[in-house]
Amino acid sequence: MSQNKNNKSRNPISWVPTAYFAMGLPFVVLNMVTVLMFEGLGVDKKLITFWTSLILLPYTLKPLWSPFLELFKTKKFWVITTQFVTGITFGLVAFSLGLPNFFSIAIALLAIVGFSGATHDIACDGVYMSELDEKQQAQYIGWQGAFYNIAKIVATGGLVYLAGQLIKHFTDKGNSDLAANEKAWMIIIGLLGAIMVILALYHLFMLPSSKKSKSSNRSGKEVMNELADVLLDFFRKKNIWYYITFIILYRFAEGFVMKIVPLFLKAQRADGGLGLDVDTIGLYYGTYGAIAFVLGSILAGYYIKGIGLRRALFHLCCIFNIPFLVYTLFAIYQPTQGWLICSGIVFEYFGYGFGFVGLTLFMMQQVAPGKSQMAHYAFASGIMNLGVMLPGMLSGWLCENFESWFNKPGGFEPFFIFVLFATIPAFLITWFVPFREETADVETN
Repeated sequence: MSQNKNNKSRNPISWVPTAYFAMGLPFVVLNMVTVLMFEGLGVDKKLITFWTSLILLPYTLKPLWSPFLELFKTKKFWVITTQFVTGITFGLVAFSLGLPNFFSIAIALLAIVGFSGATHDIACDGVYMSELDEKQQAQYIGWQGAFYNIAKIVATGGLVYLAGQLIKHFTDKGNSDLAANEKAWMIIIGLLGAIMVILALYHLFMLPSSKKSKSSNRSGKEVMNELADVLLDFFRKKNIWYYITFIILYRFAEGFVMKIVPLFLKAQRADGGLGLDVDTIGLYYGTYGAIAFVLGSILAGYYIKGIGLRRALFHLCCIFNIPFLVYTLFAIYQPTQGWLICSGIVFEYFGYGFGFVGLTLFMMQQVAPGKSQMAHYAFASGIMNLGVMLPGMLSGWLCENFESWFNKPGGFEPFFIFVLFATIPAFLITWFVPFREETADVETN
């Protein structure tokens, strides 16, 4: 009884920001930071893009095992356990970078981080929904989103910038470029591990100690049957196959761009890139770009509120996809002015944030509604992640082949031209996407 009172009196501000920071950090590291790390360690481009995309598969499949977590222990147990597992595994990744077959070992360990991080997402959202009432959930949703994005700024901005500074430091000390990268990234990944362990220790005391769900009394077979029913109900929805295709194609071009852009920014100018240092990429791409993403997301919400999702969706699709033209122009003209490169990245990231909100809201309002709304939204999110993962896996292979087919250094110029053509299906399917009449937008005067 006293423990329950303690939970109720604990201010959500003491754990919501840190919990969602811990949620965002592993995903961003797996998705973005590892690309620059492996490039600096001399790994082939197509291997980097394929494997750093594949290790994100658990984030697509997590709805399939989420119902089973409540059969064992509490949501707090899973949050803390996965944070410890992620932190310790990051430490092992840091150690592996000094081994002869480091890439295979590091990828295997990062796959564990992916599974642990995806499981953490399930449990953390579970704590948020079970411990806060509807009024509190609305009150702290801004803190949730803000600190998830702060994790993105810390990882792709601060830590990548620090990695660049360390690389320069070790190079100045007489180390080769490869040795300097190895030492710098061992420190950065080790630091990530320490941060996750510290967060786990903090949440051990500060996270509410929720009781086991009533669903924990069910058997595994009952949970499996319920999951099958929810899945079948999802695929019986009206227009569901159109919606699935729409979800995949909306971000199709982004899936190709996401893994290649950091490599393009870092590649030497003679190899078709822009020749930026790692710390500069952290500053432009990971800091200013991430801030622009947050700003775009906020403004998109007001834009949709003003004219309704039905009218806004095609505009949002255009704003999401057209800014990829920036990288095509960069690949053709290879500008040297820092302010121009930074402005282009900020413009693209602003459009990314602005347009991404449209897809998220569409999944909430058009795909998810029904008796299993939360589960169906999770399924839609998983399909969305899969739609980004698959082109990401192919992006390095395509870029390398474009280099040989078109005799262009690095293959970046024809690759980004290809990306522009890859946006066309998104425009077409968004223009004709059907809306559920019962949730049609109420347009403002």
